[in-house]
Amino acid sequence: MTTFSVRKFLAAAVVAACLPLVPHTASAAPAANLPDFTDLVDKVGPAVVNIRTTTRVSNSGARGGLPPGMDDGDMSEFFRRFFGIPLPQSPQSPGTPRGGDNGGSGSGGNQDSPDNSDPEQNSGVGSGFILSADGYVMTNAHVVDDADTIYVTLTDKREFKAKLIGVDDRTDVAVVKISAANLPTITIGDSNKVRVGEWVVAIGSPFGLENTVTAGIVSAKGRDTGDYLPFIQTDVAVNPGNSGGPLINMQGEVIGINSQIYSRTGGFMGISFAIPIDEAMRVADQLKASGKVVRGRIAVAIGEVTKDVADSLGLPKAQGALVSSVEPGGPADKAGVQPGDIILKFNGHSVDTATDLPRMVGDTKPGTKSTITIWRKGQTRELPVTIAEMQPDKTAKADDKKPPVPKQRATNVLGLAVSDIPADQMKALKLHNGVQIDAVDGPAVRVGLQKGDIVLRVGDTDITSAKQFDELTAHLDSQKMVALLVRRGENTQFVPVRPRSAQK
Repeated sequence: MTTFSVRKFLAAAVVAACLPLVPHTASAAPAANLPDFTDLVDKVGPAVVNIRTTTRVSNSGARGGLPPGMDDGDMSEFFRRFFGIPLPQSPQSPGTPRGGDNGGSGSGGNQDSPDNSDPEQNSGVGSGFILSADGYVMTNAHVVDDADTIYVTLTDKREFKAKLIGVDDRTDVAVVKISAANLPTITIGDSNKVRVGEWVVAIGSPFGLENTVTAGIVSAKGRDTGDYLPFIQTDVAVNPGNSGGPLINMQGEVIGINSQIYSRTGGFMGISFAIPIDEAMRVADQLKASGKVVRGRIAVAIGEVTKDVADSLGLPKAQGALVSSVEPGGPADKAGVQPGDIILKFNGHSVDTATDLPRMVGDTKPGTKSTITIWRKGQTRELPVTIAEMQPDKTAKADDKKPPVPKQRATNVLGLAVSDIPADQMKALKLHNGVQIDAVDGPAVRVGLQKGDIVLRVGDTDITSAKQFDELTAHLDSQKMVALLVRRGENTQFVPVRPRSAQK
């Protein structure tokens, strides 16, 4: 490999020697079209900080868990002989910076703890940026999770012990505060004005290397990764340790917080994600005011509306949030929302994907009277709803009732055998209609329907009996998809099925 590289270099040198000389100004001209980040970094860099966290390690069973009879000297000699490296350092005293540098004149963090106290061990490293001159700093929630002590280091090497103001796991935003004044601050931009293809810069501490600058472009906006927020996707090199650092536009404004990477190795692979700064600032303002974030809720479980579901229900396009279940007594239930409804708008704003709805509702103050637009049986309806305050997530309790013994019935064009549900079970399930699936084959198996599922609706028709179900499905067109509204456990969703040709 080395020989090939050398030959390749020599060949390139020969070719270069044969080329005519070009004035230096001609070769430098294309570089004038490339972005220059130097002034931007000089402006923003001082407001970017390094954040490290420590946790206390119990003194009981100290000496790193070495085998009985073996001390640090024995282990050090073992590492030297067999690995050629010194023994990894034991947990240091509180605040001992990496590399032994005492890190400047910040408060706390560099003082040895009393002999009888538990030592601190470095548990994580990340980045952040200064929001205000009096010491408020924004970072990621996962950077400061489970930390006993948080240390913030400035670019001038001063280190401060930080106070945790608040965290919001749902958006992965946290705010901490250090005791300092006249600090350099960062300028907040507008993430709604971000354009795909524009140059952006990340400053942070990848792998603990402070004040590292990387650049790239915005690859996509509103990237849905299944989290609460839609992210800004970039190709900026972001690695572990960059978390919490700013994503900056060419005007020197922060437009996002670097939060996640897509990686199969733990390192950068060309895709990184940033929290839009508009959303992050809304969270930060609440954290600074009260230490927590208050969100609205309407108490529904939702899912995506696929193209097949949209086509089978007559929706012009696949959009909205499919209601799979409604919490009894909740705001949506009181408003008349039903499982199987598709929420198209909230307060007049389009719900393009299912993840849009939780954000819209969550940003609405509890007690606000709002309007939701739903699609039900081929028609739109507007329902008034009063927003409630979001409570801690509840674990759904599975229904303990066993389905009745299935009846012997011939399957139909959907590959389903169904039976009526006893009245007592209907009452227990809080259902007004539906039939139970007793057996599946063919088309039903292919779309994942199971024995015990309950079919509530075929297309826009409510199912009230097994006889009605069989009569209705007997006339289905095998060339068209049909949407079944199916309940499984506590969840309800549409399942598109293509009927097979009727058997003769």
